[in-house]
Amino acid sequence: MATESTVTAPPTAVERPRPPGSGLSIGLARAGWYISLTLLAVVVLFPIYMLVIRAISDPISFINAGQPLHIVSAQWDVFSRAWSDAGLARAMGVSAVATIVIMGAQFMTSVLGAYAFAFLEFPLKKLLFAIVIGTLLLPIEVTLVANIQTVRSLGWLNSVQGLTFPFLATALGIFLIRQGFLGLPRDLRDAATLDGFGHIGFLFKVAIPLAKPVIGSFLVISFLSAWNQYVWPRNATTEGAWQTVQIALRTLTTTRVDQINLAFAGAIIAALPLVLLLIFFQRQMVRGLTAGAVKG
Repeated sequence: MATESTVTAPPTAVERPRPPGSGLSIGLARAGWYISLTLLAVVVLFPIYMLVIRAISDPISFINAGQPLHIVSAQWDVFSRAWSDAGLARAMGVSAVATIVIMGAQFMTSVLGAYAFAFLEFPLKKLLFAIVIGTLLLPIEVTLVANIQTVRSLGWLNSVQGLTFPFLATALGIFLIRQGFLGLPRDLRDAATLDGFGHIGFLFKVAIPLAKPVIGSFLVISFLSAWNQYVWPRNATTEGAWQTVQIALRTLTTTRVDQINLAFAGAIIAALPLVLLLIFFQRQMVRGLTAGAVKG
C-alpha cells in the first residue's frame, strides 16, 4: 500500500502592512525638499540672472521701463565692446599665467608641508603647525606694505614673479591636505617602507593618489582665489600691460548712464572661467570637502 507523502510548502514571507498615511507623508516630505531646493536655487541664481539682463539691455531704455525682469532693447554687441574697450584678452592672459604659477607653487608647498606635519616627527611640531594655521587670521592688508617694499627692492614690479611671490605658499592648503593625509591608514606607510619606498616615493606614489579628492578641491579653491585677486595686483603693477583681469574691469566703470552695461558685460566675461571650472569640478570639490566627514 502506497503511502502518501505530504509536501509542505515553504513559509512565505509575510509583508508587513505599511502604516496608514506613510506613503503620503513620504511624498509630502520629498515635495517639500524639492520646493525648498528650488526656492534656494532661485535666491542664489537671481542676482546672476539680473546681471545678464542688465548687461544685454540698453541702459536708458531699461531704466525708463522701470527696471523689469526681462531684456529691454537688447544690445548683443555689448560683450565684444567690453572685450575690446577693457583689453580683456591681454588682461585675462596675464591672470591665467599668474594663476597657473600660483596653483603650481601652492600645490608643491602645500603637499610637502602637509606630508611633514602628517607623517614626520620633529621638535616643536605642534607649535609650528599652530603658527602656520595662525597665518590664516592675517588679512592681506597687514603684510601689504612690507611685501610691496620687498617686491620694489627686488625690481619685480610689473612682472610675473611680482604678481605671484606672496602667494607661493598657503596655510589653507597645508591644513586641508594634511587632514586628507591623516585619513590614510598608518599601515600604508609601513608597507611602503618594507617595499623600499622613501618619503618622496610614498608621497607621490601612494599618499597623493589616495588624497586626490582633497587635493583637487584645494586646487579649485586656489584657482578661485588667484583669479579673483584685486588688492595685490593693484599695488604690484604700474603699467597697463601687466594689469590682471580684475584691474582691467575698472576701465569699464563710467559715470555715463548709457554705457553702464559695459561693466556688467565685462564682469560676465571675467567670471566665465570660474563658472566653467565650478561646473566641471563641482563633484570633485564636494568629495574633497566632505572626505572623512562620514565614517562607518
